[in-house]
Amino acid sequence: MTMVTQKRRTYWLMQNGVFMVLLVLLTGLLGYLARETRVQWDISQNGRNSLSQASVDVLEKINGPLNATVYVTAQDAQSGNIRKIIREFLSRYQRVKPDFTVTFIDPTEQPKLTQEAGVQVNGEMVVTFNGRREHLSTFNEQAFTHLLMRLARPREKRVTMLSGHGERKLDGIANHDLGEFGKQLMAKGFKTGTLRLSIVPDVPINTSVLVIASPQIDLREEEVDKLLAYISRGGNLLWLIDEGPLHGLQPLAEKLELTLSPGVVVDPQARQLKLPVTVALGANYGQHPVMRNFDYITMFPFARQIIVNENEVWHSISLVETASSGWVETGKLDSPIVFDKMYDVPGPVSIAATLSRTLHDREQRIAVIGSGNFLANTYLGNGNNLDFGINLVNWLAGDENLIIIQPRATLDNNLVLSESVLIIIAGGFLILLPLAFLASGLIIWWLRARR
Repeated sequence: MTMVTQKRRTYWLMQNGVFMVLLVLLTGLLGYLARETRVQWDISQNGRNSLSQASVDVLEKINGPLNATVYVTAQDAQSGNIRKIIREFLSRYQRVKPDFTVTFIDPTEQPKLTQEAGVQVNGEMVVTFNGRREHLSTFNEQAFTHLLMRLARPREKRVTMLSGHGERKLDGIANHDLGEFGKQLMAKGFKTGTLRLSIVPDVPINTSVLVIASPQIDLREEEVDKLLAYISRGGNLLWLIDEGPLHGLQPLAEKLELTLSPGVVVDPQARQLKLPVTVALGANYGQHPVMRNFDYITMFPFARQIIVNENEVWHSISLVETASSGWVETGKLDSPIVFDKMYDVPGPVSIAATLSRTLHDREQRIAVIGSGNFLANTYLGNGNNLDFGINLVNWLAGDENLIIIQPRATLDNNLVLSESVLIIIAGGFLILLPLAFLASGLIIWWLRARR
């Protein structure tokens, strides 16, 4: 009997020993996994506590170390611990890009370094990559991701707007101008400017993309010749064409093998969005880098049909088509708009196209859009017109690797709790909950003691 008891004791000791060893190993393994891996779930509205896919895509295109130096005091009288706020904001980027290093410098303790860096305000950040640097003092995802896009752009790209003929202005504030679009281009690293062909011998060779946006008076013959020479030597072009006369640009349309039929595109589906039928909705998108992963609504007010004739010079793709229920209205728009099979052109209707060809061992890229309004200040915020426009310019400038959807805006606000609510929550977790556990333990002990 004693021998059996001794064997049983030995067995229990061995069993307990194995259990303790396995418990220690499991605890160590869990500790190692907790240190080496990080898993989080973002349940906030619009995913405000994690990066959008657009920001992740930009980070993945930055090959090499990224460094940020934040010049900020440890404490601020109004905002409190600013460093903590900035550190938490940048940590989201560091989780995606481990070689993104962040350094904090107190401008009051290092005034010389702060002055040499050109820092103007407390909380300003200097980001460097590949010998280039950018300053940022506004900490939100859109601003910082735009900064990264500027650093990721391999070289300076210049977008030049033709002017002198009543065209839409890339820095204008009028409703029909493209000022807001111009600001977005500059935020993403493009250099913008204007071009008057009447006072220059030719289109400058550093022009990455030339934009023609709805001239209102005729170009002179010598100006058109300069445009044709620019196209002949391989220049990239974005041509926004509105309904109406071409004002001297018919030779350019012929060189690009374009047929521009009269009339305005009508789209009955616009009524579903409570829009006029003269706003054409992008229904079908062509297989093109500009439209990669693009499945959003675009709107083209007062659009015209764009047809590229079959030819052996240009490779063309229809970029945007309206729904089959739409048509090209050739009648007057101030009368009831109904489809007339005798005069109108049935849908689907192509309202945007790209052309390309290989010239001098490089690809020449041209985009023709049948609506200048879609990038105008009045309509830029409609649908995803901005995304489409930025993607288009990126492709024309040869930076299709930077074609992304814009970083999302934050929708939800912070949860602010009153002091009384905070006291109740703290009392519940720090006092009531422990007392409840203690009481349950005492009750269980008393019940067992009575047996």
